[in-house]
Order: sequence, then structure tokens, then C-alpha cells
Amino acid sequence: MHLEIRQTKDGSNTLYVPELNEHYHSVHGALQESQHVFIKHGLEHALLQKKDIKILEIGFGTGLNAILSLPFSLAQKAFIQYDTLEKHPLTADVIADLDYDKLILNQELQDYFMRMHKAPWNEPIDIIPYFTLQKIHETLEEFCSPGSYYDVVYFDAFAPEKQPELWEEEMFVKLYKAMRPGGILVTYCAKGSFKRTLKAAGFQVEALPGPPGKREMTRGLKPVI
Repeated sequence: MHLEIRQTKDGSNTLYVPELNEHYHSVHGALQESQHVFIKHGLEHALLQKKDIKILEIGFGTGLNAILSLPFSLAQKAFIQYDTLEKHPLTADVIADLDYDKLILNQELQDYFMRMHKAPWNEPIDIIPYFTLQKIHETLEEFCSPGSYYDVVYFDAFAPEKQPELWEEEMFVKLYKAMRPGGILVTYCAKGSFKRTLKAAGFQVEALPGPPGKREMTRGLKPVI
């Protein structure tokens, strides 16, 4: 798959896939989107309730969501188990070309970022004592999760019109079963059809203010029965 480096409006880089006519992140700001959607309305929201968080990410991609999640382990001594699905890992050269070292100024974080990308697949690795990463070389369709397990799902797949198979109700029923009661799913997508799919899968749906360039984002809650 051919990839091109594109700079977004906040100065951070993303990847563009010509064959899909799709970017890995928002062109209005890759860093801002990750911080707003997945960190602020996902991880930070979950940490208000507990300090032992199990995250499932759909789409490891550049690793940006993972490295932005790690500092919360350090700051709050919160244990984070971070499982992430990725069927098409990026090469070391592509990761280096993204120049995230200019974005992540803390040298310690840059070291952790590289450790994440060098970690073996399908094996839990302690990046730091409070943060365990497991990169799973599978698609969501292939993934088999224990029931009522995850506290937060970062749903960061390509847009519905680019990867429609990942946005079917069947996939969200699967994720619903994988999440514990009270767990949340966050995504940048705010399409009405998607929200109806989430509701059909059992989620309570919140429309939240979106990151720069988007009016809304979506958070789904698995009710506590």
C-alpha cells in the first residue's frame, strides 16, 4: 500500500492513502484530534471512575493514540492495559518520516514511542510498570475477546465509506459484548446512520463537541444493568 506524508493544520503529520483517498487522521490536526476524541472524551473520562483501565484500540496505525495515553499512567499511577488491533503495520521508515519526535518533545516519551513500535506482535509488553501494550496482528473481524472485559474502546478505523465492513452492526455488537458494563466507546465519526447502528447494538449514544474541523464526535456507553 502506497503512503504519503501530509502535514495537518496543527503542524503534526499524518499519512494519506491514495488508493482509498483517505487520511489516517484529521487534516485539521492529527494531534488535536487524538487528544480531543480519544484522550479527553475516552481515557480521561474513564479515569474519573477507576484507575485500572483496559483499552481496546481499533487501528494502531501510527501509534499516536497509544503514546498520548501513556503519560496518564505516569502522572496518576493508573494501570493501563492497552490492546490494539492492526492488520497492516507501518514500517520503521514510515514511522521515522512522520517526525513525531518534533511533536513529542519529551525525550523519555520518544523513547517509549519507539519501544512501542519495536515491540513484538501478539505478546503483552510492559512499556513502563503501569502501562502494558499488546499489539494484535488481526482485523476486528478476526479478533476474539473475552466478554465484559474492556473499559474503553478507541474506534479509530478508516471512515465508513472507506471501510464499510468495520462499521456494520455486527462489529459493534461484538465490541459491546467485549466491554464491561459502564464501558465507553469513542470515535471521531458522528454520522446519523452510525449512531443508529450503535443504538441497535445496545449502546447509549452521546453526541459531543468535535475536534477542530468537526462539529461533533460520538461516545457510546454500555449501560450498567
